[in-house]
Amino acid sequence: MPIANTDSENAPRRKLRRAGATTLSEAELLAVLLQRGQDAGPAMDLSDRLISRFGGLRQLLHAEQRQLAAEQGLGNVRLCILRAIPELARRYYEQSLPSGHAIRSPADTEAFLMARLRDLPHELFCCLYLDNRHRVLAFEELFRGTIDGTSVYPREVVKQALKVNAAAVILAHNHPSGVAEPSQADERITRRVKSALELLDIRLLDHLVIGDGSCTSLASRGLI
Repeated sequence: MPIANTDSENAPRRKLRRAGATTLSEAELLAVLLQRGQDAGPAMDLSDRLISRFGGLRQLLHAEQRQLAAEQGLGNVRLCILRAIPELARRYYEQSLPSGHAIRSPADTEAFLMARLRDLPHELFCCLYLDNRHRVLAFEELFRGTIDGTSVYPREVVKQALKVNAAAVILAHNHPSGVAEPSQADERITRRVKSALELLDIRLLDHLVIGDGSCTSLASRGLI
């Protein structure tokens, strides 16, 4: 029986309407999205099975296409939905720091950077450029590397800061290993970029290291 027609009080859609989305489990939220389309099979059973099969919601949403295509009950419609969910979430959090708006809190910055960098298989070094009121001027992906690291050139950071007339900069990069602990190399490049920016009276506010579900601030450790 389709999920929309069930009489169960615990049917995800009825539960969502009655008590709100925050009361739904991951499987129930996924079932709300997967219940449409031409694919046969109860959406709730499918959602439970997929989350269990892949070891969690994140693992499911970032699984390879061939792995998903092999799952019974996942046709083209549902595959497209699973592929769209992470990108929709990324764009949602991206809008937490719209250009021209002031940063409201460190949490907003962390959520934005986590959405952009968390699941990348390679290391990416980025800069958030701000004016003197901490309004966002630009977000730039400057250096892309391998899983072992990336080469960062302070002059490129400074060049872009001058281009957008930035008064302050926040650095960020991800660790594909998932561990957000700053390395000695991270500390060295932070000092080099800070020194280069200071020559032009541009402040380095922070350097954030993004891991798998965690974020480390070098400023909070007194390293800036």
